[in-house]
Amino acid sequence: MKDKYQEQKNEVLSSVEVTENKNNNLPNSHESVKFKYVKLGYHYLIANFMYLILIPFLVVSSAQLRTLTVDDLKELWDQLQYNVLIVVLCSSLLGFLLGIYFMTQSRTVYLVDFALHKGRDDQKCPHEIFMQKSRLTSFFTEPTMTFQTKILERSGLGQSTYLPDAFFTVPSNPCMAEARKEVEAVVFGAVDQLLAKTGVEAKDIRILVVNSSLFNPMPSLSAMIVNRYKLRSNINSFNLGGMGCSAGVISIDLVKQLLQVQPKSYALVVSTENMTLNWYTGNNPSMLVTNCLFRMGGAAILLSNRWSDRRRSKYQLAHTVRTHIGADDRAFNCVFQEEDEAGKVGVSLSKDLMAIAGEALKSNITTLGPMVLPMSEQLLFFATLVARNVFKMKIKPYIPDFKLAFEHFCIHAGGRAVLDGLQKKLELSDWQMEPSRMTLYRFGNTSSSSLWYELGYFEAKGRVKKGDRIWQIAFGSGFKCNSAVWRSLRSVNPAKEKSPWMDEIDGFPVHVPKVSTSLA
Repeated sequence: MKDKYQEQKNEVLSSVEVTENKNNNLPNSHESVKFKYVKLGYHYLIANFMYLILIPFLVVSSAQLRTLTVDDLKELWDQLQYNVLIVVLCSSLLGFLLGIYFMTQSRTVYLVDFALHKGRDDQKCPHEIFMQKSRLTSFFTEPTMTFQTKILERSGLGQSTYLPDAFFTVPSNPCMAEARKEVEAVVFGAVDQLLAKTGVEAKDIRILVVNSSLFNPMPSLSAMIVNRYKLRSNINSFNLGGMGCSAGVISIDLVKQLLQVQPKSYALVVSTENMTLNWYTGNNPSMLVTNCLFRMGGAAILLSNRWSDRRRSKYQLAHTVRTHIGADDRAFNCVFQEEDEAGKVGVSLSKDLMAIAGEALKSNITTLGPMVLPMSEQLLFFATLVARNVFKMKIKPYIPDFKLAFEHFCIHAGGRAVLDGLQKKLELSDWQMEPSRMTLYRFGNTSSSSLWYELGYFEAKGRVKKGDRIWQIAFGSGFKCNSAVWRSLRSVNPAKEKSPWMDEIDGFPVHVPKVSTSLA
């Protein structure tokens, strides 16, 4: 048994260890100044191709129009008078086609505003306190305490993340009553803030979607919200469970579908996770990683399809793309809640997690790419695909430059290894990864709500400008990779924002060492 745990421990450590990027012997064309300007010229040419075609046509047309006289216009009018039937038929057909076009257009979904939970100061859990409390439980052996220390040192988490009250009591008290107290503090706190910020009455909310993967009591969390805020009796309420860290985007996609058939409606989305009843107390290394990474947090989001809300809304939902590769057994089992050999329930993480996440990401961006990438990138991708598969040329697959499609990236703060892998895969800069890394450092992995803490970071820094495109991407058990794309409707003024970031944003970004020395 000891050997088996040691083997699992080594596998987990190797999967979360942050490694240095190795130097490539081939020249990096992206660092070439000449190539940079050639690529910029290519993108500019493709992006403005239609204008380049239209300009000569407009010049010729304007020259022809200048030759028209008053007599020519009178003759054209006379021709139309003698062909009234044709004019009426054409006008009717045009009106009919325009009617069909507008009827088949999907209703626009606006993000009015969102609110984030911030724990109390006495709920902050520095690394040292985390290890002390873990040791006092007497659940963990010395080897697993050492293992947790190594994970925590390499996690990317800072000293101010939050854990629920039940963790700090001695002995710990993980019971249903404490779990409900955590949910009420997180969820009700976020919803109270949101209703105050937007001025929307609770009775006007017609759709409610709550997602929490591991804590699903009866009555449900959505029923708790209905009861607390006395929501209408005909509300469409949904409670999503067991869908992992990407459930927040799933909730947004579900609301998008519901708002297509319910005109002039408000929808409330609540994303959270419960830590009280989901603390692993065994010694299986593959299940201990979640203890070290996951922390308390939650978000409440108000969506609307009312045209009148456009002026005060922050964002407009452009696309949602959901990818589920659970048909593959490896993918299905890579994040799995189960009992260990001692009967203790926990969530095990497979050593194949990063590879499976890469496969899910590839499938997701293959669908998302044509929706958001400029034509220049799509042509390069297609040309590479043809060269590799038709002409069997030995060239590297072309990874589209998503920096041309988005100004901001909200990547689920699942852990340092996840962020490092995605940064390398998508070739993102440290500045573009900053919100994800700072969210992980300040709040830890708050599961599905982490995307909203990252967006809050952008806003607090004053980086969101009108017209900016934002890509939210998250991974979840099953295995899923989900994306949401937003377009900013206005520039966000940080001075008018109320969020957990505002009173400390000037202290960010901070340097996060690859190995923390706080426990040395």
